[in-house]
Amino acid sequence: MTADPLFALADRTIVVTGGGGKLGGQFARALLARGARVAVLDATDATAVRDRYADQDARSPLRCFQVDVTDRDSILAALRGVETEWGTPHGLINAAAIDAPPDAPPEENGPFETYPAASFDRIMAVNVKGTMLCCQAIGDAMAKAGRGSIVNICSTYGLLSPDQSLYDYRRDRGETFFKPVTYSASKSAILNLTRYLATYWAKQGVRVNTLTPGGVFANQERDFLEGYARRTPMGRMAREDEMNGGVIFLMSDASSYMTGANLVIDGGWTAW
Repeated sequence: MTADPLFALADRTIVVTGGGGKLGGQFARALLARGARVAVLDATDATAVRDRYADQDARSPLRCFQVDVTDRDSILAALRGVETEWGTPHGLINAAAIDAPPDAPPEENGPFETYPAASFDRIMAVNVKGTMLCCQAIGDAMAKAGRGSIVNICSTYGLLSPDQSLYDYRRDRGETFFKPVTYSASKSAILNLTRYLATYWAKQGVRVNTLTPGGVFANQERDFLEGYARRTPMGRMAREDEMNGGVIFLMSDASSYMTGANLVIDGGWTAW
């Protein structure tokens, strides 16, 4: 728990969507370590998600809810559970998102011209509609309380087009592979959703910002890692925990005059 009151989060209630995933899980742990009460919303069974935090003290102020972020009623049910125990949340981190994995069916990672509309709808529903609905439900509660901070997680691929040359090694071995369009389109939408809400709720005391991570190491193929390192000024992908400082900053009073902004933590990827 930090001794610096500027970054203090003790006794604040913060909702983290996608808290069963890699980055969402990192955010939740970082907040818990600083004394925050954390409500994790995830599509996975709540007990299974809680098991991922088995190393946390059983008395940790952590609650897990199985939630479909594309369903407003599902979000509101979880919100009622949070409010019953801890009152109105002080913060919301929208980390829930999906993408086509590298081993997705060929049509999902194939040429743009034949990219399936159903895949576009599925990813946009979670990444954009899901973020909007969570802001709508939980942001509304915070606005009525007259305070709050929302952090929407973006991606460098929401700022720039994917560098398709990173995947040349796959095409060189005979695969048809292109980083799909939908993740970029969905993350780009998050940027202006954030700016819209920042101006909409400014007078109600709710700040809304975006955090944009660069690529995070997850045991990717060597050829990809080498290409990514060459493309990045710092010469490597991020560790999972290297976004935590940005989240703590945006959730705390240290960022009290910051809203509608985009905090980029990408090792310099977007500087070139």
